[in-house]
Amino acid sequence: MMIPVCRLADLPRGEAARLETDPPVAVFHTEDGELFAIDDSCTHQDAALSDGWVEGREVECPLHSSKFDLGTGAVDAPPARLPVRTHQVVVEGETVYVVLSDAPPNLPPCGLRRRVLGEAT
Repeated sequence: MMIPVCRLADLPRGEAARLETDPPVAVFHTEDGELFAIDDSCTHQDAALSDGWVEGREVECPLHSSKFDLGTGAVDAPPARLPVRTHQVVVEGETVYVVLSDAPPNLPPCGLRRRVLGEAT
């Protein structure tokens, strides 16, 4: 199922949009014009990657500076050790969509605790 994010014109290069899915997803539009979607939580600690800094194909977590590859989800700098889950981005007409991955997410420890306790994420 494709989830609409926004019009491509409404997502400037170098910016990110956040989808309030469970867990949230961030869609990044790089300076080079590429579009990527990843889970919007750093796997080290619950911080929104959509609030981070994008350089090339990497996003740096705003909390402790872990870096993640937007294409693969691989972590490139500690303290995070686990990758973030990636999702497919589709552009049809002028609309950006995300197709959510079926893979399980790598949630940060506090995100896992909230899920187990049944609290909102």
